[in-house]
Amino acid sequence: MAAGLRKRGRAGPATRAAGLCGQWLRRAWQERRLLLLEPRYTLLVAACLCLAEVGITFWVIHRVAYTEIDWKAYMAQVEGVINGTYDYTQLQGDTGPLVYPAGFVYIFMGLYYATGRGTDIRMAQHIFAMLYLATLLLVFLIYHQTCKVPPFVFFFMCCASYRVHSIFVLRLFNDPVAMALLFLSINLLLARRWGWGCCCFSLAVSVKMSVLLFAPGLLFLLLVQFGFRGALPKLGICAVLQVLLGLPFLLENPIGYLSRSFDLGRQFLFRWTVNWRFLPEALFLHRAFHLALLAAHLTLLFLFALCRWHRTGESILSLLKDPSKRKVPPQPLTPNQIISTLFTSNFIGICFSRSLHYQFYVWYFHTLPYLLWATPARWLTHLLRLLVLGLIELSWNTYPSTSCSSVALHICHAVILLQLWLGPQPFPKSIQHSKKAH
Repeated sequence: MAAGLRKRGRAGPATRAAGLCGQWLRRAWQERRLLLLEPRYTLLVAACLCLAEVGITFWVIHRVAYTEIDWKAYMAQVEGVINGTYDYTQLQGDTGPLVYPAGFVYIFMGLYYATGRGTDIRMAQHIFAMLYLATLLLVFLIYHQTCKVPPFVFFFMCCASYRVHSIFVLRLFNDPVAMALLFLSINLLLARRWGWGCCCFSLAVSVKMSVLLFAPGLLFLLLVQFGFRGALPKLGICAVLQVLLGLPFLLENPIGYLSRSFDLGRQFLFRWTVNWRFLPEALFLHRAFHLALLAAHLTLLFLFALCRWHRTGESILSLLKDPSKRKVPPQPLTPNQIISTLFTSNFIGICFSRSLHYQFYVWYFHTLPYLLWATPARWLTHLLRLLVLGLIELSWNTYPSTSCSSVALHICHAVILLQLWLGPQPFPKSIQHSKKAH
């Protein structure tokens, strides 16, 4: 009997150890799944991905050949300013005239000096690698506050896009600089630093005018939060900063500066288009086609503002009133309301752009996970959303673009627009009414 007790005693610790090991393994497996599926783990996954991106980005720099496209032109343009030319119509580069606002000139002037007058390409690549990592950090901070996107999606946002790595560190375009400032602006808006957020937004616009695609969403948010009179000082910050940055060029040739840096009618070359390759070139260049796209863009913005963003039950003109005088007093804007409005505003502009070139991918690449996962329609499963991401990436990596790649891109854009329209409301009307009744 004693022997039996000793035998059971020896078996007991081993059984308990095996049970504890099994529980630990099961818990580890469960936590691993949670790390990939629960948005609350965004920062942890982001930290791991940023560390991986350090290696990936610098491997790309040292292993993949740099391709010269616009860098020498940028350097020639800012060199003209350094040499004392402030007339925008006289500033030229290898690929054409200077067509970006004054903020671009100052930032790339700093890069001009940091890279030995633009000759040290490897130094420029390392600077843009740091810019890429900083952009990722700003994007992850945004996603952390929204708590909407499962972390596994960020693997596709970081490591899977050859085109985005190329735009940052193999092409050295100015688009990444503008987008980094834009994401900094959004982080400031989320922190309720509206004045500083508008300042950074204006700075981003001063690097590249494409950031104005976010402007309708920002205007709507300012009106919701402050009303017309309260929004005017914030809009004034944006305008005054543009004047101050452009002052040397405005004093020299104001018409030349405004017509070059804010040229809304600039013609794009058909051979570079990513989104309209399936059209005849004559139609692509026709003014009526451009006007039709503009009309569709403005119409869809108005419909989203009226039916998706404005959900208080009052007329949309009530946004012009002081918030304290509205029938339904506004509630503090949530991170998801801010992000949804801004990202949707930009995406609608992308869908109806007269042309998208390869470097324009960064205009909305980092917003795609939110657009697909934050307010998904029920019919759009995880697999379908990943398929949409993959097709978009494939379309942007097809060079030169084909009719099939352009059509596929438009289909993916249409799917995202449809689910943005049909998905849950970012500004829920029922909540607003219940608060009013209370």
